[in-house]
Amino acid sequence: MRRLTLPLLFAAATALGGCAYNADLGRDQLLIVNDDSLARDGEKAWADTLRTAYISKEPRKNDRVRAVGQRVINAAGLSDRPWDYAVFLDEAPNAFVLPGGHVGVTVGLLAMVENDDQLAAVIGHEAGHVVARHAAERVSQQTTAKVLLGIAGAAAGGTDFGKLLKDHGDDAAKYGVLLPFSRKQELEADRMGVDFMQRAGYRPREAVKLWENMQAADQAKGQGGGDLGSTHPSDTVRIQALERYLASKGW
Repeated sequence: MRRLTLPLLFAAATALGGCAYNADLGRDQLLIVNDDSLARDGEKAWADTLRTAYISKEPRKNDRVRAVGQRVINAAGLSDRPWDYAVFLDEAPNAFVLPGGHVGVTVGLLAMVENDDQLAAVIGHEAGHVVARHAAERVSQQTTAKVLLGIAGAAAGGTDFGKLLKDHGDDAAKYGVLLPFSRKQELEADRMGVDFMQRAGYRPREAVKLWENMQAADQAKGQGGGDLGSTHPSDTVRIQALERYLASKGW
């Protein structure tokens, strides 16, 4: 038992010591992974995606995403690095950002947004994840959760509690810590996104309209229920949070 738990305790102490204050979020973050390693992973993922996915060559779509995206990126203070943009031939409304400076938008999303303001809201949200260092935080949190569960399991040994941790520990961490925190990150990215789009000259209230449209689309497909098992907040929670934030800003 002693030989098993000491290395784990040392690893946990190292992990839990990796806290840093993020002024953009106004809170501490657990960061134990290197941003450079995430950027390298992002570069590889981007190259793999470009090689395997179907990409739109339509100039108007690509020019639109690049123009709106760069305005938002500049407003987010991220113009110190080159950014790549791609439009993917996927009818599902989606967008993503990869560490290292890559943004992907689907034709499905372009078909859903009603104006450039709403497109700026989506890209602003993705830029918010970058500024907030959410990717590094998520990896750090997952690593720490595994370490702490290992410590607890080793300490409990063959007891009933030890068996409970072995059988259900991952679920407890997932639903008690990881998923709720991921939803918190999404709401943070929403708030930062409207800040960025407002600075870029877009109408921040269109972010609410975007999520109202998303909610209507989800309801039409029988989706958009509770958020217990989701990494994203429900549409209703998202809209209410944005409304409160916009009101606090006078927008």
